[in-house]
Amino acid sequence: MASRVPSSRDTGPYEDRRLYPRAPVALPAFLEFNRNRYAVQILDLSLGGAKVDCPAVLSLGAAVTLDCGTLCRAAAVRWQDGRLCGLCFETELNAIEVAALMERSRALAALMKTRE
Repeated sequence: MASRVPSSRDTGPYEDRRLYPRAPVALPAFLEFNRNRYAVQILDLSLGGAKVDCPAVLSLGAAVTLDCGTLCRAAAVRWQDGRLCGLCFETELNAIEVAALMERSRALAALMKTRE
């Protein structure tokens, strides 16, 4: 498991010290917490975690599951700032999984663009 996931307020210099680089994505998903299921949007992703837009108020350290269909990972809440929430995965993704999710995000964006 990754050490510390930065908060949304961390500035540029901290980003250079992150354990894993972040990849921006836009993926719909579900977050399960205390037997409740919330619709969320994955905003960025790395091997060690994700930032999501989440309507629920979560406690720091809470055990959650992030599920976007092709990815289902247990995680812990590391920070929350309003609707933004940082998750640290219990088991890291591999580079192939991250690349596949980035491609899925691009494909969804292209599909939405054709529907405009």
